[in-house]
Amino acid sequence: MNKQEKIVNMFNNISGTYDVANRVLSFGVDKSWRKDACDKSFKFYDKKEIDTILDVACGTGDMCEFWDKRAKNSKILIKEIIGVDPSVGMLQKAKEKNLVASFVEAEAKKLPFKDASVDILSISYGLRNVIDRKEGLEEFYRVLKPGGLLVILEFTKLQKASIASRVRDFYMKRILPLVGGILSKNYEAYSYLPNSIEGFLTKEMLVSELNEVGFTMKEVKGYSMDISTLFIAQK
Repeated sequence: MNKQEKIVNMFNNISGTYDVANRVLSFGVDKSWRKDACDKSFKFYDKKEIDTILDVACGTGDMCEFWDKRAKNSKILIKEIIGVDPSVGMLQKAKEKNLVASFVEAEAKKLPFKDASVDILSISYGLRNVIDRKEGLEEFYRVLKPGGLLVILEFTKLQKASIASRVRDFYMKRILPLVGGILSKNYEAYSYLPNSIEGFLTKEMLVSELNEVGFTMKEVKGYSMDISTLFIAQK
């Protein structure tokens, strides 16, 4: 089993408790991050009718639900919302929610969609889990329409040590694995999260990778002492 398969298997194992653990561990504040990401994206895209929004690494469908609700709030018509994830367990939980979305089992680097067919592509807290990240970013670029938006929410590595970084590190390395492990009965999965952040990129490094693929940055915004970061890039 390769590293990517191990990550997918891990998410299959925690799919049953994933939503509850997420809400508890983020104190529900991730909802405000997702809302802001959707609202800002709609302002940048500036269209009242959108053909397709694709959410990659969709998990249990959280972001698909936010895209639908925030579009209705802004009186925007979305013709199709599609969630993509390699975890069968996560997709099963997403389907049980009866969301206004369809779901497809696929990896980020092998999206079963035509060139230039997607208006907005989002990936929330899943880019760290894409082992072949450059291939994934190139695939995102391929399926987006010219002028289409890539919307990333992610936990990035903090470049400099600060009070904020020490608070975040303490929470991520000590509190999160303990509470997440109790809720999911899978300590290893929630130990993986802080380790994956530590091994990930800084904001600046991710922006550089996006530029290399051909994207133009529209927005980079940190939330809650830079615990989470929003990246909006345009093809």
